[in-house]
Amino acid sequence: MKRREFVTALGVGAAATTLVACGDKESEQLGLNSDNATDSSAAKSVNKKQKIKWKLVTSWPKNFPGLGTAPENMAKLVEQMTGGNFQIKVYGAGELVPAMEVFDAVSQGTAEMGHSGAYYWKGKIPAAPFFTAVPFGMTAQEINAWVHYGGGLDLWRELYKPFGILPVAGGNTGVQMAGWYNKEINSIDDIKGLKMRIPGLAGEVWEKLGGTAVRLPGGELFTSLQAGAIDATEWVGPYNDLAFGLHKAAKFYYYPGWHEPGGMLEFDINQKAYDQLPEDYKHILTTACRAINQDMLDEYTARNNTALTDLVEKHNVQVRRLPDDVLMQLRKISEEVVADVAHTDDLSKRIYESYLKFKNSSNAYHQLSEKAYLNARDI
Repeated sequence: MKRREFVTALGVGAAATTLVACGDKESEQLGLNSDNATDSSAAKSVNKKQKIKWKLVTSWPKNFPGLGTAPENMAKLVEQMTGGNFQIKVYGAGELVPAMEVFDAVSQGTAEMGHSGAYYWKGKIPAAPFFTAVPFGMTAQEINAWVHYGGGLDLWRELYKPFGILPVAGGNTGVQMAGWYNKEINSIDDIKGLKMRIPGLAGEVWEKLGGTAVRLPGGELFTSLQAGAIDATEWVGPYNDLAFGLHKAAKFYYYPGWHEPGGMLEFDINQKAYDQLPEDYKHILTTACRAINQDMLDEYTARNNTALTDLVEKHNVQVRRLPDDVLMQLRKISEEVVADVAHTDDLSKRIYESYLKFKNSSNAYHQLSEKAYLNARDI
């Protein structure tokens, strides 16, 4: 979204709702329970418009913490800011379409919107993972900056245009954990033959090191790990991993999340459906998505701390750091795999070059800011 459009949209959102809370803290911050939401003059004006009803499909279990509640919260914001005239019904994974068919469903018009992760479409769009997570790539703060102020959004929309989809950033989990394992990882040899659920470019890295990358939706992780169909799995982090009970199926919990340093989610919008919306509704919709993009990161940052304490102190989970030599090899192969994407086509090359340029520039500055400060804080 261009800056001018975003500022305009913020004005519409502010006029349409006071977003004053009377519910829990999360709803309070987003104004999801505001009784005043339909009382503003802007809301009264949109009441004259026809009712619009959309469907939104997701890759997550219905109302799953963070990932699943994000599209629900977005839909509530849109409904409130339009005085109830624009309603979006959210369907969890498998309710309307399978978890991994969200992109196709939105592209074909089965649903007007979707919420998922871009790296799930890697098979048909090789450069898509740049808009979710790149191994040893950008953090949440960096990828948000690249998308919204570094040219990433224009490239992303160019990438999805042939499919009739308008992508919008839809949340971020922050730096993830490296995953759950039923055996210790002491050297790179321990990866050989290991079946792990790990999507995107990280899956290619895993296979180049002798492991087997398995593609599974979140709802199948626990049973697959418990039954031995996979030996390891990454998911998100303590907040979501605790909710899925993954600690009951694996013994060792590894970090750091080399594969997803800033896992960005996406709202996919059917372009034709979007074009038919009134102009103010377009701004309301994209502004609500932008609000949820930040809200999800806030939620994960707050919840992961408590969840990790519970995993360690209540469930005796063994938290382990991946050995330095393993991380070095993972990084080496990651750089090769990511660079290979640039050879796919001209657009993939431009996305890769834009991403890498922004990452290097951001990293140089963070040596003097984020990293320097965190090191100083820990002295």
